[in-house]
Amino acid sequence: MTDEQVATFDLAVLLRLADLATTELGEAREEIDALNVYPVPDGDTGTNMFLTMSAARDALQEATGGDPAADLRSALAAFARGALLGARGNSGVILSQLLGAMALRVARSRPDDRSALVFAQALAEATDASYAAVGVPVEGTILTVARSASNAALAAAEEEDRRLGFVVEKAAAEARAALERTPDQLPMLKQAGVVDAGGRGLCVILDAAETVLTGRVAVGGKGARRPIPVPLPTGDLTEDGPAYEVMYLLDAEDDSIAGLRTDLARLGDSLVVVGGGGLWNVHVHVDDVGAAIEAGIEAGRPHRVRVTHFADQLAGSRSRPASRRGRKVVAVAAGPGLQQLFAQAGALVVGAVPGQRPSVGMLLEAIVESGAAEVVVLPNDPDTRRSAEIAARTAEESGEVTVAVIATEAQVQGLAALAVHEPGRTFEADVLEMTATARHARHGAVTVAARRAITSGGPCEPGDILGVVDGDFVAVGHDHDAVATDIIERLIGGGGELVTLVQGAQSAGLAERCAAYLERQHPLVDVVVYDGGQERYPLLVSVE
Repeated sequence: MTDEQVATFDLAVLLRLADLATTELGEAREEIDALNVYPVPDGDTGTNMFLTMSAARDALQEATGGDPAADLRSALAAFARGALLGARGNSGVILSQLLGAMALRVARSRPDDRSALVFAQALAEATDASYAAVGVPVEGTILTVARSASNAALAAAEEEDRRLGFVVEKAAAEARAALERTPDQLPMLKQAGVVDAGGRGLCVILDAAETVLTGRVAVGGKGARRPIPVPLPTGDLTEDGPAYEVMYLLDAEDDSIAGLRTDLARLGDSLVVVGGGGLWNVHVHVDDVGAAIEAGIEAGRPHRVRVTHFADQLAGSRSRPASRRGRKVVAVAAGPGLQQLFAQAGALVVGAVPGQRPSVGMLLEAIVESGAAEVVVLPNDPDTRRSAEIAARTAEESGEVTVAVIATEAQVQGLAALAVHEPGRTFEADVLEMTATARHARHGAVTVAARRAITSGGPCEPGDILGVVDGDFVAVGHDHDAVATDIIERLIGGGGELVTLVQGAQSAGLAERCAAYLERQHPLVDVVVYDGGQERYPLLVSVE
């Protein structure tokens, strides 16, 4: 579309803009990271804005399949939600508010509305929403750049014959001019000799919009200002500043957010709360992490919690290896025998015991210290899987490692997946094969009831023997062997060529007796027995 044509909103433009803005932010990421001195000089603004825009783009692609004929309003909603869910860091959260508010305004437009005016109004409404979302708005930041751009857009759209391309061009030009003024508004920027990093990121996006709508590349749109390296302090980023960045998604009623903002404002700074309709993205810098999370619990249900200790982040950036090579598997193992099995198969092992699953930090450390460019994570437990996904996303934010989490919810599924791991394949093919193998490995276990309960297999008392199939308690008995053979028959009833038995601690030869049973009853089935040493589960079983 050119600015001489009658401008209308259509999905093809949004798809092109999402792709180009993501690409341009990716190319400018390191430059923007180097500019990052406010609110804290943690050097990740470009990365966070790129990840936020990328999440919005991916959500848009998933919702539309890349088809420009798909429903525009549904696409805009998916785009806004993707930005909200994928927002990272202070500037990323503000960007998600800008994108979301603009998408909502465009979605409300009517066929007879002028696209140029709708865009200007959308940018203005998005700017207002972003100022409102920030606890203490500061001039000389992305907010200032957004305000200048929206004012220019509104002025340009006043004349009836102005087209969308012209208005976007004026907004982008004023954003670049406002960016150059940011050092005069924020002393920290002037002292460092840089412009605002978040504002630079917004300029990249507006420049991409100008290119999509006019076909022209903005003058000065790339490399508009070479950043001057800023020495980062050691320890916490400032002597009197908060030590931690806390982010989480929050399921909460809209009327509870004002109280949340008040509570978090008392705890720290750099507060940004964006969202609506029951889903919010919360960002704050604090010293008391627990209090920040408790404030979220008071307001609703926080989830996808991410905590960054700034000193650790800086130390990690200093010690990060210059290059990463090859592929590694990180596996969570729940017993000494299992740990040995995974290690012998070439995996980097993270230990776990019942009730003490590995933290996000432990998994992230294993991924980072692997030194690999590609990492496959086998959580081998449904609760650990969530922690593994958070660790994987955090690791990928460095831009130096690609991480895939295989949805293994049992130790035996992890063993099955690792058995088909082949570093010689492409990463995608290897992940696909490991995922398919894990998914087709039916799994079960034998354990002992710790308390009275009602199960799918009937009521149980403490000390009863329980049989588990795919995570569900389906059998209750008093004899280990009887329950174990019952579970084996349930699993093998759907067919199978290989049965893996993993013996737990103090199981008194249960796995060997089950192997003998299989040899008698199913002589054509191959059986493998391992000594896993896991607690609480005398036997783990898988059938492939």
